[in-house]
Amino acid sequence: MGIVETFDRRFYPQFDGSWDDVIFRRHILQAITPEMEILDLGAGAGIVEAMNFRGLVRRVCGVDLDPRVADNPFLDEGLVADARNIPYPDCSFDLVFADNVMEHIEEPDLVFAEIARILRPGGKFLFKTPNKTHYMPLIAQLTPHRFHQWINRKRGRNEVDTFPTRYKCNTPNRVKKISNPIGFYVDYIELIEGRPEYLRINGAIYIFGILYERLVNSTNFLRNFRILMIARLSKPARS
Repeated sequence: MGIVETFDRRFYPQFDGSWDDVIFRRHILQAITPEMEILDLGAGAGIVEAMNFRGLVRRVCGVDLDPRVADNPFLDEGLVADARNIPYPDCSFDLVFADNVMEHIEEPDLVFAEIARILRPGGKFLFKTPNKTHYMPLIAQLTPHRFHQWINRKRGRNEVDTFPTRYKCNTPNRVKKISNPIGFYVDYIELIEGRPEYLRINGAIYIFGILYERLVNSTNFLRNFRILMIARLSKPARS
């Protein structure tokens, strides 16, 4: 057993490589009911098993620029589309969710407005994305895209599923600033630090990640330096 695996067993026995998706899935499950129609924004090829809600709601649709979305097994319908121009009528969905998508969005104000358009009154928008003030997004902004591809290869992820990052709506304050003019209510924004996945490629740097995780989880004062941001926004119900 290597040093990384030893640290995993000692410090993170309850975590696996998809711990963040498991947490996000719980948030979505708490918000959906069987009669809902929902949209997976940035659904891709359907490689994240935790994002499969087919059979739990009336209909699951998805959009992505990646043409593989048409064959996504988690969707009843997958369309190739830009998030700024979603090809569905007004008030089509009860819930929209985005898993590790918002960090890639160039114009989040336009995307938020488009999501508000396709949501029914009282509908929810949930998304999971990295928090920009964590060290990993800071490193990502200072390194070329090929470095991100290399890191993800080391983590066992296909290069084709590594996309350029923008981080235009990746702090709680930024989410609130974009949401308010559109009319979204911010139900909550949760910041979480878990197992330092990106540092598991090397035992020595993994130690740094563990120490950092313990530090930012030791006090709420340091919550803004945690990696994971999960937000839930609501479109106002008709009065």
